[in-house]
Amino acid sequence: MDGRRRQPRFGEGAYPLTEETPVYVISVAAQLSGLHPQTLRQYDRLGLVSPDRTAGRGRRYSARDIELLRTVQQLSQDEGINLAGIKRIIELENQVAALQQRVAELSTAVDGAAAALQAREAQVHASYRRDLVPYQPPQPGNALVVWRPTKRPGD
Repeated sequence: MDGRRRQPRFGEGAYPLTEETPVYVISVAAQLSGLHPQTLRQYDRLGLVSPDRTAGRGRRYSARDIELLRTVQQLSQDEGINLAGIKRIIELENQVAALQQRVAELSTAVDGAAAALQAREAQVHASYRRDLVPYQPPQPGNALVVWRPTKRPGD
């Protein structure tokens, strides 16, 4: 290094940017999505796309919101689906995503429980006393019968 401190790049440091980080004002979001700002306001009122808000109540859109706006436009214009139908589709897609996440969590929990059960089973097997012979019930035809005649009185 030459002794100079490197300036952090945009998105690094204290405020890392993800696709869910709200950074776009409504005019930029409208440009990126190809829609009019008034359309974005209407979609917000209908609950199709819900951008984050600043302290002054200004809308801030994330990259995920922009993608959702494009999807709404495509469903509306290309597929001919009305806005109520689009809202229901989005709700169902969100529900499916939440359920898939829950299934993944439960699968992980089941895998963990199975591993714990196997470990406990191995621990129990390791604790067996080695001087004991496990009991096996007699098999039909393999039984040994010992007969001793009893003495009768007078014999």
